[in-house]
Amino acid sequence: MSTPRPSLAPASTGSPGSVLSGLLAAAHFGPTVAVTLITGLLAVAGDLSTARVVVVTAAVFTGQLTIGWANDLIDADRDRSVGRTDKPIASGQVPQSLVQGALATAAVACVILSAAAGWRTALVHLGLVVAMGQAYNLGLKATVWSWVPYAVAFGSLPAVVSLAAEDPALAPWWLLAAGATLGVGAHLLNALPDLVDDEATGVRGLPHVLGARHSRLLAALLLAVASLAAGLGPAGAPSAFVLAGLALGAVLLAVTVLGRGRLPFQAAMALALVDVVLLVAAG
Repeated sequence: MSTPRPSLAPASTGSPGSVLSGLLAAAHFGPTVAVTLITGLLAVAGDLSTARVVVVTAAVFTGQLTIGWANDLIDADRDRSVGRTDKPIASGQVPQSLVQGALATAAVACVILSAAAGWRTALVHLGLVVAMGQAYNLGLKATVWSWVPYAVAFGSLPAVVSLAAEDPALAPWWLLAAGATLGVGAHLLNALPDLVDDEATGVRGLPHVLGARHSRLLAALLLAVASLAAGLGPAGAPSAFVLAGLALGAVLLAVTVLGRGRLPFQAAMALALVDVVLLVAAG
């Protein structure tokens, strides 16, 4: 006879501040802001006009909001079944209907802003970044192909920016490669804290198949590849800043592979941050 899994009964919502914080948490606000910031920095580095920087960054921000809110809406029942008190919809901190309304509003804004950035950017952003994020939410996250949306979406992000320029052009291949490998590495690291809860609800993506240790090591390797692509891809000799970044990345890679306890995970996260800096510098 199986033991029933713990469940969370939807609670009554609290103060407006609590609801707002829950709404932001349900949007996975930390990763949303991180991706938005990367986009904005790439846009500035790419010499886009101020207006286009604002439009492209806002388009990506609203797109990431739709991905985060859809993720928590789709997973609400699974999150309740394993007692995820950190999930605002599952715990009742924020009404599901409010998140649905916010998702619809963000989706409309995302389409309008993407179109305002130009049809090329709209096609890439909506078709390769947002669509891949939603494909992950709708089922790919539970398969061995869970890494594909991250590779495609992050790999396409530099093109979202470069195609919004006054003289639209596809970003160079090494910049796309750096984005793709950074995305998959981030996916592997991001999944590590939730491996047990995910498996309990039937989610078994690539990180779950590999296990925590192998996922961390593969993430470190991919992040190192991203560093090399972003640092050595541009024409000409790398600057002292880039060489310093690569050297720091090598140290962090060694700690990730050889360290013990929490240190390898922290080093891998720091390596991902170095990659972001190198990616923006290359852009």
